Formats: sequence, structure tokens, C-alpha cells
Amino acid sequence: MGAERHGLAGAGGVPVMSYIEGVRDGGPWAYAIEDIGPGAADAITSRMPGWVVSAPVELGRALLDRGARLLRHMNVMRCDLPIARPVAGAAPDGFRIVSCDRSPADVFPAWFAAYPPGHPDYRPRDREKALKEELVPLLGGEEIGPLLPCSVLAVRDGSSGMGEVVGGVLVTDSNRGPWIADVFRHPDRSPRGLGALMLSATLAQAGADGLTCVGLVVTEGNPARRLYERLGFRVVDSAMTVKI
Repeated sequence: MGAERHGLAGAGGVPVMSYIEGVRDGGPWAYAIEDIGPGAADAITSRMPGWVVSAPVELGRALLDRGARLLRHMNVMRCDLPIARPVAGAAPDGFRIVSCDRSPADVFPAWFAAYPPGHPDYRPRDREKALKEELVPLLGGEEIGPLLPCSVLAVRDGSSGMGEVVGGVLVTDSNRGPWIADVFRHPDRSPRGLGALMLSATLAQAGADGLTCVGLVVTEGNPARRLYERLGFRVVDSAMTVKI
């Protein structure tokens, strides 16, 4: 999946960087920044007020020095599937790991509950807007890219119906290749260890589908990084997302 790159010029019209434009929190977002030259921080500050910018750490810190607000400090991780280390085992009794074939309304309760106050990725959000403007576009392939078949959900069996969704791993076909856009688990409705099993199922299916590598980002300070490293992910880059 490709995306058009845009350029930003600094003083005297000299190019200082290129980026891909997207939408985040309803506003313009510059990400996948490359070709950073002298004056990039000043150009972004003066030319992109109101934008969200995801930049390498050095540029992010320069933007913070110029008054930008930190939204997220994150580490980019990748897993080479031929050397992945998925955990063995089945889901606990009463739970199943299945393909991601449920509606956004079915997925939403667990997805929203996965980031309570105190979680490194918590941010205040309106439930209705989060469903309509975040989860629906993500599952529909409009936010990052089409959902890949190796995406999975964890389901808690009930007395009727298809069971309650309590977690999931959402993998997209992004401009950076196969990308885990979200790993979530309902903190009250699912057991510990389910996240490792969901990720392991995803990695196994991704390999069976012929993929060779999967990426994700994890917020600095998030203990989930230890799980990712245990499964074979390694940090390949770090970045900061800031609001100008």
C-alpha cells in the first residue's frame, strides 16, 4: 500500500523534510518523516500550527523546545517472523481465539475498556466519537490500511450467541508493511496471559500467510514492551508525536 509524500520547505524555499499526511483526532497529521534538514523544527513550528507531527526523537525534542505539546513517546518494534518466538498453549477454558469477523459495535466495549486511567496510552475520549471516528475507520481499513486476515479476536463464551469479545490484535496493510495497529484486552473480562496467546496466534497466522515481518509501536514506559520482546520483537526506531 503506497501513500503520497509531501515536502516542507524552510527559509529560502530550501526543502527540510518530506512526510505523509494523515488525520489524527480530527486534524492534520504529518508522519513517516524523512530527509530532515537544518531548520526543520523552525519550519514545522511556523508552517504547521495545529498539526500533529510524529517525528524522530531528536526532531521531536526540538519541537518541544519550541512550545509543542508531547502526545506520545513511542518505540517502533519489528518482528522477523522466521525467528519469532510465539508462546505455546491454548486459550483458557471458556475463551476462544478467532478471526476478526465481528462488527465494530461488538469489538468496541473491550477495545475502549483496554485503556483506563493510569494506562500509558489512556486519553480522555467520548465513547460515541471514539467508536465512530476511531474504531470504525480502523476496522474498515480507512485509518491505516486494510485489515489483514492474521488479525484475531479473543472471545469469552456465553450461554447464547457468538460470545463476548474481550480482546484482539488488529493487523493492517500499512505503508510501512504489515502493521499491528492495536493490541487490546479488557482488563476485567479476560485473564492475564491472553495477550501473549492472541499475539502468538497472530504471528503464526501471519507466517502461514507468507508474511515475513510485522511491526508495531509501543509507548515509552509501557510494560507490554517486555512481552513483545519475549515474542521476538526488537526496537528499530523511536519517535515522538507532538501537537504543534
